[in-house]
Amino acid sequence: MACRISEIVIDAEDPGRLAAFWSDVLGYVELDREDDGSIQIGPPGAGPGSGQPTLVINAGRDPRSGKLPLHVDVNATDRDQDAELARLLALGAVPVDVGQSGEESWHVLADPEGNEFCLLRDRLKPL
Repeated sequence: MACRISEIVIDAEDPGRLAAFWSDVLGYVELDREDDGSIQIGPPGAGPGSGQPTLVINAGRDPRSGKLPLHVDVNATDRDQDAELARLLALGAVPVDVGQSGEESWHVLADPEGNEFCLLRDRLKPL
């Protein structure tokens, strides 16, 4: 038997702003909002038992320094990489220099709270 990822949890100073950003990036919707300020987002109809991973954005953030040991990669589903890059930048993503050579097939970006993620070149089929 194996495990499956059910949730990815991100701490945020402004959970609402970060949930809105990632909802726009991924086409997710708000699934739940707790009294403690945490917000769960995911594909429409997702949630416990659905088999589709969700994001939980928690209120609060401990200061960090240096590169995070984990980041998310995303792929466009309905446009090419250049068009998707323009869309992500318009949503509030910013380019990040982590020592790229400029020859990479991906773009390194950060969300509105500085969490790094990569936009890969290949287009994926929507689920």
